[in-house]
Formats: sequence, C-alpha cells, structure tokens
Amino acid sequence: MRSISIFGATGSIGEQTVDLLLRAGGARTHRVVALTGGRNLARLAEMARLLRAEIAVCADPRDLRELRERLAGSGVEAAAGPEALLEAADRPADWVMSAIVGAAGLAPGFRALRHGGTLALANKESLVTAGPLLMAEAARQRARILPVDSEHSAIFQALVGEDIAAVERIILTASGGALRDWPIERLAAATVAEALAHPNWTMGLRITIDSASMFNKALEVIETREFFGVAPDQIEVIIHPESLIHSMVGYRDGAIMAHMGAPDMRHSIGYALNWPERAALPVARLDLARIGQLTFRAPDLQRYPALRLAREVMARRGLAGAAFNAAKEVALDHFLAGGIGFMDMGCVVEATLEVLDPELGRENDRMTLEDVQAVDHLARQRAGEVARRQAGER
Repeated sequence: MRSISIFGATGSIGEQTVDLLLRAGGARTHRVVALTGGRNLARLAEMARLLRAEIAVCADPRDLRELRERLAGSGVEAAAGPEALLEAADRPADWVMSAIVGAAGLAPGFRALRHGGTLALANKESLVTAGPLLMAEAARQRARILPVDSEHSAIFQALVGEDIAAVERIILTASGGALRDWPIERLAAATVAEALAHPNWTMGLRITIDSASMFNKALEVIETREFFGVAPDQIEVIIHPESLIHSMVGYRDGAIMAHMGAPDMRHSIGYALNWPERAALPVARLDLARIGQLTFRAPDLQRYPALRLAREVMARRGLAGAAFNAAKEVALDHFLAGGIGFMDMGCVVEATLEVLDPELGRENDRMTLEDVQAVDHLARQRAGEVARRQAGER
C-alpha cells in the first residue's frame, strides 16, 4: 500500500488529486499520511476523514481549535502553522503532491525529497526560486520529481524514449487568459472580476489572474529551463486559445511531438500519480471532428511584459528567480486589493528587479535555501514600496 501526502489539499490541484485517490479506492488502496490546507477547514477535515489521513495541517495556528473540533473522534491528528507544515513534510511518504501556491510551497517540498520518494510538483515557484537547489537535492536523495503543471507534464511525456540532446525547441502553449482578446489600450482599466473570467479553465483566484497577465506562463518558461535543462533560446511560447494542446517538443529532425487532451488537470495529476503506468482517468475524450480546427498566435510582449521579464531573469540566473516570484506575488496582492491597476503589476516586478539587481548575482552552485528565503523577503519589501508608490501616483 503506497503512502501519500498532499500539500495544498484544499486548492484546485489538491481537490482533483483527492478525487482521483477516492476513485482509486481511497483509504482501501492508499495510506494517506498528511493533508494540508488553508482556511477551508470544513473541507480539509472532510478530506482527512474520507482518506483516513494520519494528520491534517491548516495554515493558521488560530484555526487549530476549530480543526480539532471538526476532526474529533476521527483518529486524525490536527496541527497548524508553518512548523507543523514542515513537520508533516518530515513524515515519510512514497508520493507527495506539492500543490501549495506560491513560495510557501518550497520548504515543505524540499523537506519531502529527503525521503527519496516521488515529489509530484505542481508548485512551479519551487523551481523558479530555487531550481538548482531542488534538482540537486533530488539527485542527492535519489528522489524523483514529476511535473504536474499541464505544460511540463506534456513536455515530460513528449520526451519519453527520446534523447534530450535531440531537442531543438520546447513550445509552451498558453490560453492567453481572460483578457486575451481585449484591445491593449483597455487593459490598464481591467478589474479583478474581468481578469477572473477565464474562458477555458476553472482555477484558483491567484492563478487565474496570473493567467490573464501571463505571469503564470512566465514562471513556466523559467521552470522549463530549470527542469529540463534546455537553453532559454530553445523555449518558445505560443497562444493557443482552445487549450487542447498542452505543450510541444520540437526535435532536430523537424518533428514536433504534441500532447493533446481536454483541459482537465486530472490528466497530468493522474499521469504523475500512476507513473510509469497509464491508468484509466475520468476525463473527457476529444472529438476532433467536432473541434474542427486549432488556432495559434504569437504573444504580444507589450500586452504580456511578464514574458520579457522571464527572459531577463533567466539571463541573470542566481537569485533573480526568487526576486521575480516574490515581486509578482506582492504585485498581485496589490492588484487584488485595488491599489494598482492590471498593467501596473508588470511595472512593479520590473522596478523591483532593477532595485535589487546587485543582490541577485550569486552563482547557482553557491546558493543556499537561506539565500533564497532572504531574497524572497527583501523582494517583498521592495515590491511593496514600489506598489505603494505607484498606488499614490494613480
């Protein structure tokens, strides 16, 4: 019986992971070690009961009493706070889903690698902020990292049986987000509600906004560089509004391998959960005749400055990824709070990178997790200052 932990169980990826586990037999077929979640205590407790988890951890220590009450009589241990999260990651598990959103997912994922099992990585920020550290730790512990982002799962699958040296280019597809067809002059006035109206996917609030700004895709460009070890100029982005091709790999003989499927994250979650086998999954099957055609277009870098900034981050290397992600998270906070406009988010990130440039040049082989965390903290401070200044100028 394989042991499993899910970090970020109450988010979109976590919910779908739990769905697949329950369909596969739940506690009868898997031993669930730890489930962690945010403020949705009712759902976290419900999941823990259904899967008979050993421990459930919520993010805020102030919620511990309520979580204990919801789990009373279940035999599931309750805990709360950052230290409890790390302690949960220290509990050995064969397969760990890392689905906490943001830089907060780095430390528990890093800890989970120590057990030498499989880390199913949906937390793209881990590779963006500390890719060399994470990959080196996996190699040191003889652990395996499997990508769960739909794009990187698609690339991973397109590379099966192939030599990475034969890869000419990797093409990341992007939906373009909720505002992809807006006139560019209207984007500055876009509201949170408008940026959340994604045409293809139902996702969490933050990732949906990141999709509209393409900061999500910018992170994925950096993630591709770190996970697959290809050169930045081998990575391309193309807008594919139908979201049916999840990414492509082009080889030196001119062939392109594309991964297609309905826009359902259970594809990539299920692949990571059952790897190296392919199990039956409860996802829609494509009717290509009904679909009729697929469309593609190049992204406009004026509309999506995040893509240009990702290139600059890859050129800087070192700690630039940690600063980029932290500034992006702060800029998003300020947009959600109404302090800055939609297009101001890119300005906040760019200004933060410029201010911190002297701090970001550390060579990758000299980076430590403490360095990453320190730059993350510093970048949040600087990005907050920039965002407040921009808010005052509006």
